[in-house]
Amino acid sequence: MSLRLTTVATTRSLSGIFRNNGVIASKRFSSNRRPVVIRHRGKATDATSNANAKSSSPAESTAAPATKTAVESSSSSDGVPLGKTVVAMTLAIATVSTAANIAENATASTVPKFDPKSQRFDQSTFMGRLSKMLLACDPTLLFKSGAEVQRCKDLVEDWTNQMNNLPEGMTETEMSRKLWEAQRVAGAALHPDTGDTIPLPFRMSGYVPFNGPICVAMVASQSTSALLFWSWVNQSQNALVNYYNRNASSEMTNETLMKSYAAAVGSALTVAFGLATFIQKRYSPEQAKNLMRWVSFPSAVVASSLNCYIVRSPEIDTGIPLVDRDGDEILPGET
Repeated sequence: MSLRLTTVATTRSLSGIFRNNGVIASKRFSSNRRPVVIRHRGKATDATSNANAKSSSPAESTAAPATKTAVESSSSSDGVPLGKTVVAMTLAIATVSTAANIAENATASTVPKFDPKSQRFDQSTFMGRLSKMLLACDPTLLFKSGAEVQRCKDLVEDWTNQMNNLPEGMTETEMSRKLWEAQRVAGAALHPDTGDTIPLPFRMSGYVPFNGPICVAMVASQSTSALLFWSWVNQSQNALVNYYNRNASSEMTNETLMKSYAAAVGSALTVAFGLATFIQKRYSPEQAKNLMRWVSFPSAVVASSLNCYIVRSPEIDTGIPLVDRDGDEILPGET
């Protein structure tokens, strides 16, 4: 009986020791365990990190692409929409060209007798002034070659002979229309005072195709840097238009030209930057993006007004020649 009790006690004691040692060993192994590193083609990957990555929620995994898409769409919206700009430019050119063609054909049978010192349209009426500007801004005049422009100029200079010796079958009205058209072609490409050829981008007939896209780019600009850049381009183009279409009878110095350019560009950039900064600080990003398209208008108005005033300031100081109906100057040196 005593031998059995001793055996049972010894067995229980040994099993307790083994159990305790197993727990201790298990804890020791658990505390000393290192992350398992899997190597594949020279790249080490932490299995624990992979497990944590796999356990991330689906919302977190889809957040990054959504954020990237939003950033990309925001950055692309800050640029100039080239497609819309091209469409707007094409529609504008087609509209002005069509309107000019309609105005020319509608008055073909009622044109007045040609006189190079007179006007084809009655300038005392609104429709007469509108028709004159439509024909002057007709973009199709840009496609006239230099040889054709010179031929039209020679035809206008020989207008007296042309009117007195009408070709057989041609009426005076038809010849007058031909001479008015020749004067329009020559006047669109040549300066009326100097006879110099005006570069294409700075002609009145080139205003829609060359300045139109610049205006669209200014309105479409939704960032300060883009707005400042296109405002500078716009005022540079306007300054050159004013210069090449100036009244050459009043001398313009390089100092006046640079002063005009600096004032126009400086005022445009100042107004644009000031309004853009105010809008971005005052309103939320979404509201600011919608309001930025209106900044270009006041900046262009202020700059263009200063530009025109300074370029034409010599005419204000010294006046322009006064001539009679025959083109002879009256009071030379006094006006």
